Amino acid sequence: MRFLKIFIYFFLFLGLGSFAFANTPIPPKLPKGQKGGVVKKIEYNNIVYISDIIANEIASIPLGEALDYKALDRAIIAFYEQGYFEDIWVTFDNGTLSFYFKEKPRIGSIEVKGYGNESERTALIDQLGLKRGDMFDTLKLERAKQTIKAILEQKGYYGSVVEFTSTPIAQSNAFNLIVNINQGNEIIIQNAIYEGRKELSVGDIEELTANKEKDFLGWMWGFNDGKLHLNELEYDSLRIQDAYMRKGFLDAQVSSPFLSVNFNDYNATLFYKITEGVRYKISDVKIVLETPVIEEEELYSGLKIKKGEYFDVQNLRADMDSIKTKVADIGYPFANVNPDLDKKDGEVGVIYYVSAGKKVYINDVIISGNTRTADRIIRREILLAPGDLYNLTKVRQSENALRRLGFFEVVKIDTKRISDDSMDLLVSVTETRTGELMFGLGYGSYDKITVNASVRERNLFGTGNSAQVYMDISKTRQLYNIGLTNPRIFDSRYSASFEIFRSSYTDWNYTENNTGFSISVGRLLTNFLRFGLTYNLSRSQINDFGSESYKSFYSILFHDNLEPWKSSITPSLSFDNTDDYYFPKNGFIASTYLEYAGLGGDEKYTKLYGKFAAYHHLKSWMKIDLIARYKAQAGYIFDEGFTPVTNLFSMGGISTIRGYQSGSLSPAPTNAQGFYVGGNYMFTNSVELSYGLFESLQMRISAFYDFGIIGNHKRSLGWNGYDFPLSNEPIMRQSAGLAIEWVSPIGPIVLVFPWAIDPKPGDKTSNFEFTMGTRF
Repeated sequence: MRFLKIFIYFFLFLGLGSFAFANTPIPPKLPKGQKGGVVKKIEYNNIVYISDIIANEIASIPLGEALDYKALDRAIIAFYEQGYFEDIWVTFDNGTLSFYFKEKPRIGSIEVKGYGNESERTALIDQLGLKRGDMFDTLKLERAKQTIKAILEQKGYYGSVVEFTSTPIAQSNAFNLIVNINQGNEIIIQNAIYEGRKELSVGDIEELTANKEKDFLGWMWGFNDGKLHLNELEYDSLRIQDAYMRKGFLDAQVSSPFLSVNFNDYNATLFYKITEGVRYKISDVKIVLETPVIEEEELYSGLKIKKGEYFDVQNLRADMDSIKTKVADIGYPFANVNPDLDKKDGEVGVIYYVSAGKKVYINDVIISGNTRTADRIIRREILLAPGDLYNLTKVRQSENALRRLGFFEVVKIDTKRISDDSMDLLVSVTETRTGELMFGLGYGSYDKITVNASVRERNLFGTGNSAQVYMDISKTRQLYNIGLTNPRIFDSRYSASFEIFRSSYTDWNYTENNTGFSISVGRLLTNFLRFGLTYNLSRSQINDFGSESYKSFYSILFHDNLEPWKSSITPSLSFDNTDDYYFPKNGFIASTYLEYAGLGGDEKYTKLYGKFAAYHHLKSWMKIDLIARYKAQAGYIFDEGFTPVTNLFSMGGISTIRGYQSGSLSPAPTNAQGFYVGGNYMFTNSVELSYGLFESLQMRISAFYDFGIIGNHKRSLGWNGYDFPLSNEPIMRQSAGLAIEWVSPIGPIVLVFPWAIDPKPGDKTSNFEFTMGTRF
């Protein structure tokens, strides 16, 4: 028996040994003995991805010495460990040591099928850890498969099937890898149960949560579809608790979510257990300063937490930020605001403990990420310099100023502490395209299709200067403009610009050609307010009348001077504190100018004109990405001897009343219908709501309502005995519609679908307008 046991153990040992070596690379069979002939030359065959120099370092076999077969074994194993090769064999003949390699196949291309659009497929490939040129590794493919399934589950798809297929590429050691995805089913939350809920409505609770019960019309845009967002589920309990704290329920307790899924139909029930507790009112508000660095009364100003009102954690957070900002603005960036809540009998006292820390100065401003724009262009927008006291408001204003330039896609200012009393500002930017190829397309009942285009560079050679060659060409309008603007001469607050232009505008009854130039100087009065002064010299030519009667009519209105000169000076003011160049979310834009024509020349009038736009992001109120906009413009012309009708106001078009052809709304003489003369006053305004469709694509949809009024306070027009009575009744028009806004890779695009409300007979309406590259 003992002999039999030994016999069995011996064969088990041989079997295990065979299994252990089955998956180990076996060096080629070599001649017996420890030493061979002298190695005179080493060759590496069929090797692509490792150079001969690197191969020599891996092999570590010296030339001019006898071949050591143990060293050769180590060299072969070292090559295997690189992970590039399926097989290696060696020959040694007449002093030449030859290595032969069979490399593992590589991935030539990756294609994803059955998943998303092109951009989503590209993003998925980036997440897989696979790229063209990688080894065709089964372990990597398995990890990629698990990654895809995890991504699909985060998007709400369960039971997905992922398969890889490969096809060889002719005359190469590479394969085309095809990722076939069969997306699983989406889990739909058909029922959400909040046991213990009494005081808050389901709507209040689900206002903040990512996972909600499916609405009755869940398939319709704007309603909740009930899809499960698994990666957000663990945070929803905290969101529900936050919803209660916004209503004053400080003791509310919310259990972890329990999800019950029926995998036959992928419907689910979501369950929470809630203990609401007492609703608290504010009994008192105090601020305690550890060090008296600022007057306490200043900190109390503007607090949202007020005695006698129900507690709201949002107001608490806003107050903490307000107090911290006021302290940080006087040089204390590391100020801490710690709230303490003293609860008793349904009332709560709020105490803000404020620790200012040490006063800190700016040591340096370090700029990164600007591959094209010069440092000084960025630095001049930063409101803090080395040696200045830290100021949080100025840091935030500096970020917005850099965004308003339109040079950068991303702007972020961080801080780095150098010592107890000094810090660096770290300004990081990501540059974007600053050249604009502007293109516009419109369609209307009169003009049919109109086209316009221009080329502009807003950051010429990274200097911050702007140059443009503007060509605006359509059926009714041709404008050619060459201009150069320096917004900050020698990085000062002064600006200058020069412009040469020639335009041709075909009105409904005539064509106006205009040639001239303008010179402007300006100064930045504050961080948001700019003053400008422009001189303009130009000459108009009025011709190509629709008929002889038109020519006679307009000759009278132009005092028989169809080629008048204009010499004018225009002071202006402009204000802009918005937070983005193309589609602002918050802030105001306002501008006004007074043009005085009468410094010589034929035209003599004064034009007063102003524009205003307000933007407010409603997300803090409504929890959705909604921007409210209000825009208005108004103008008045004082005739002081000769105001050509071409300088009067008209309405219609994308910048005034959408839904009507550009410039088609204008007063006309009562006894010469169809002879438009323009108005000497105008007012238009618009109300808009813009909703973010796809944040990653910067695409939005907006609904708008436009209203405008235009008229002429003159009782009649005429000259040299001719008289054309004018109606004193103003023209009022309104419109509504939808617009799609998209900051595309080639510039901002706006598609407008207007509807003219109650148009009058003879109105020239517009059904569709399209612009690209203009600021909205």
